[in-house]
Order: sequence, then C-alpha cells, then structure tokens
Amino acid sequence: MQYENLDVWQRSYALTKTIYLAFRDNRDFGFKDQITRSALSVPSNIAEGWERFTDKEKFRFLSIAKGSAGELKTQLMLARDIGYLPVVDAKALIIEIEEIAKMLGALMRKLNTN
Repeated sequence: MQYENLDVWQRSYALTKTIYLAFRDNRDFGFKDQITRSALSVPSNIAEGWERFTDKEKFRFLSIAKGSAGELKTQLMLARDIGYLPVVDAKALIIEIEEIAKMLGALMRKLNTN
C-alpha cells in the first residue's frame, strides 16, 4: 500500500493544508513558522516512514509524526488562547489532530505486533 492511500496520511495532509491557509496572513512569523513546521512534519514523516523497508524504520518515523502531532496540538491550543484562531476553528483542528494521533498510535501498535 502506498502512503497516499493511508487514511492517517490523507487526514494529516488535509489538516496541514488547513493550518497553512489559516496562518498565511499571520504576522507573528516565529509562531507561524513553528506551527506550519509541526503540521507539515506529521504527513511528511508518515510518508518517509512508509517508504522505508522495515517495520522498525516505519515505526520510528510514525513515532516522530505522533510527537509532531502533540506539538501541533499544543500550538493550536496556544493559538486559540492568544486569539490567533477563533475558538470554534481551533476546537475542530484540535479534535482532528487528536484523532490523527490516535490513528498513528494504532498503526504503530499494528507494526509492533508484526
């Protein structure tokens, strides 16, 4: 299976596009850079891991993606709390990254049992 067919990659890719669009006009360049980097890290590490040959390598990159999901959730919470994102928008994005993190965890458990 190609990584593009993984639901977790598709959802994280869509979330990354949403984050980029939500912050494209934000003038806090440090925050904008950090939140877009952590968002981009999730689908990028899924893709990189899935292109590796061993389950151990896949697991490692999925673990990095899951860590980036936690980083992104924190940044979304901060964006909500300091007014960079409307509360309703932030809530939806936070729920989505939490679900993506759960999906990554399930995929990692599956790889770990093989």
